[in-house]
Amino acid sequence: MSTARYVTGLRAVEQLLSQRAAEVLKIYAEYQTSNPRLLAVIDQANTQGIEIQSANRARLQQMGGESRHQGVVAEIRRSQVLDDGSLRTLVEECLAKDESLLILVLDGVQDPHNLGACIRSADAAGVSVVVVPKHGAAGLGPTVSKVAAGAAEVVPFAAVSNIGKTLAWMVEYGITIVGTSDTGEKSLYDCSLSGSVALVMGREHSGLRKNVAARCDELISLPMHGSVSSLNVSVATGICLYKIVRQRKDG
Repeated sequence: MSTARYVTGLRAVEQLLSQRAAEVLKIYAEYQTSNPRLLAVIDQANTQGIEIQSANRARLQQMGGESRHQGVVAEIRRSQVLDDGSLRTLVEECLAKDESLLILVLDGVQDPHNLGACIRSADAAGVSVVVVPKHGAAGLGPTVSKVAAGAAEVVPFAAVSNIGKTLAWMVEYGITIVGTSDTGEKSLYDCSLSGSVALVMGREHSGLRKNVAARCDELISLPMHGSVSSLNVSVATGICLYKIVRQRKDG
């Protein structure tokens, strides 16, 4: 089901107008701006026939929440949010076309900044879909959209009822489930990540839940050579995704 929501910040709105203008319902822009980038956004929206409404900073802040709006907010209708059933349909359609899936599963990431950064990396790495739990985790919102710099509007995104059960049926479709953990016996660099893969990343500080880790075919770790014991989840996600991309490129 499509729902209206807000995207804030110049870069995110610029990306929207360039790539998904048909989903933009309205642009809210600051009164009497002299910012050339914002003026260019207004001109582009006018050219594309998108309604523009002037708004003061208080109204923009109200729509944007914690995210810095930079004088512009776009109201969009996003249609890519998937539930359990539509996620399974996406997987079946990709496999029917002999496509190797790359799925990013985030097991309860709490910080919307981290979620946005993960989605941005997912888009760059060609991820098929990002999967999160429906409850107990960050969801899509203005901060996520701004950090993702437009990627949150194009990467398929699924919010599922139970991550463990979702991983269980993915295995039935021949998808390899690879989780990241500091207790993983294999290093990321020693692991084969070919074919269809679901990469499972844990939440900040606590990592993967035990029941989710138990669903993984393999647990891998990132080599740590410094004084810290772990990386930020969004940084670790980018490293892991690009390791998979490189393996696929090298055949």
